[in-house]
Amino acid sequence: MINKEINIKYEEYASIDELNAEDRELAGAAIEGMKGSYAPYSHFNVGAAVRMSNGQIVRGANQENAAFPSGLCAERTAMFAAGAKYPDKDMQSLALAGGIYGRLTEEPATPCGACRQVMAQYQAKAGKPMSVIMIGARRVWKFEKVDDILPLIFDSI
Repeated sequence: MINKEINIKYEEYASIDELNAEDRELAGAAIEGMKGSYAPYSHFNVGAAVRMSNGQIVRGANQENAAFPSGLCAERTAMFAAGAKYPDKDMQSLALAGGIYGRLTEEPATPCGACRQVMAQYQAKAGKPMSVIMIGARRVWKFEKVDDILPLIFDSI
């Protein structure tokens, strides 16, 4: 037997104000994206924003449905819209923000496993890292690549 360890690196900021201008813009778009949330059951509003290689930002928001689990997470609504709108462009970065009744949570919102796997697929398609920014009112986390939030990524090979 060999004991092994997986380590991840990430940056922590006290607020989005500490981010560089490009990341701050993306984080702001994710927070703004929360307004498009349809969450009559959980009241947990999530917004996401994806920056494409052409500089465009595509937003998404979680969409709930009475026939659970027919809804969809903000991250996937943003990524699928970005993929459909800009099929020949890469996704460079994704930011997400969540809140109860529209008020940003204290701690960063984190993506579900399905969203992480979709991020991994788009990162693989691009052939280069896609950063992920998770936003909370008290702190912000930035991961340089999807591998850092989904170690041992599933691959169909």
